[in-house]
Amino acid sequence: SATTRKPITVWNITRTCNLRCVHCYSDSAAMQYPGELSWEQMQDVVEDLSGYQIPSLLLSGGEPLIHPHFFDLVDLSSNAGLKLTISTNGTLITPEKAALLKAANVAYVGISLDGIGKIHDEFRRKEGAFDAAVRGFRNCHEVGQKTGLRLTLTRHNVENIDRILDFIEEQ
Repeated sequence: SATTRKPITVWNITRTCNLRCVHCYSDSAAMQYPGELSWEQMQDVVEDLSGYQIPSLLLSGGEPLIHPHFFDLVDLSSNAGLKLTISTNGTLITPEKAALLKAANVAYVGISLDGIGKIHDEFRRKEGAFDAAVRGFRNCHEVGQKTGLRLTLTRHNVENIDRILDFIEEQ
């Protein structure tokens, strides 16, 4: 029943991002922002969420992999028994980082893909973003990390929807 359900928690751990996406609600950029939690505060949040027994924790941002304590937070959260999901642009997932995500028992990595090739790059405002995101997806796949591709549908990419869905299905 609704009275026994607990909330899935989405935590934007940083506003910093390596891209400047057209649709970004946080107006993120490749800079540090004031007011983000310290490592000690982050540890307290994990302890509280674990104590509350939330069913799932989704780490997002900005780009969460940019955060200097990202993998510390992943390990801490996983060791605290939290089911982890990561929402990322995928561009920073190297083979080593994919292996760390898998080793930390991350349940799912969601990688945004908002167009094919140049359309994605224009949407993300960075040349090479499409290739980097696909590389990140494949790096996760290589280590057996459960991963999915998803998109934000806007007027900028709606005409490309068939190609995007075909690509997602192929991958």
